[in-house]
Amino acid sequence: MKKEVMVETSARHVHVSRKDLDVLFGEGYQLTPAKHLSQPGQFACEERVAVIGPKGSFPKVVILGPERPDTQVEVSMSDARALGLAAPVRESGDIAGSAGCKIVGPKGEVEIEKGVIIAKRHIHMTPADAQAFGLVDKQVVDVKVNASERSLVFGDVVVRVRNDFALAMHIDTDESNAALAAPGTMGEIIA
Repeated sequence: MKKEVMVETSARHVHVSRKDLDVLFGEGYQLTPAKHLSQPGQFACEERVAVIGPKGSFPKVVILGPERPDTQVEVSMSDARALGLAAPVRESGDIAGSAGCKIVGPKGEVEIEKGVIIAKRHIHMTPADAQAFGLVDKQVVDVKVNASERSLVFGDVVVRVRNDFALAMHIDTDESNAALAAPGTMGEIIA
């Protein structure tokens, strides 16, 4: 049986805590869903913020909802270099010892001491998906992406298993560009 998974590109984005959302947009502000994402309950918001590093900035970075316990900025390696930050490759939520930056909203700004990461490439799946594929949570696999003219194998892809996930592989824009991955691109788990 082929172990295929949809490959989705995750562009730079910000996850915000309630505390930082109050500073950036005003006390009690509620995020406005603009587009539902493939992961259940996750959405891109209408709200945008500026992300500022020591060397550069991005003026209109999308916020992804819902709110998180800690504010986190996910960028590609190219983005990190443009910002002038040494962002580590990490799983989402693993922000200890990571880079910091300034985030500016319409009502205020926050300086986060940590939270800027390059998201480790990963596959979201349910326990049923994991059982069908013969995989377990936190297992590291290789995925072959058959894209037009630039097929490649992504190594070090972490499997993330939870009941509230939907089957999809996430790579950042640098990785997507390297494979010329377009919407609808599929990957095959090969190891």
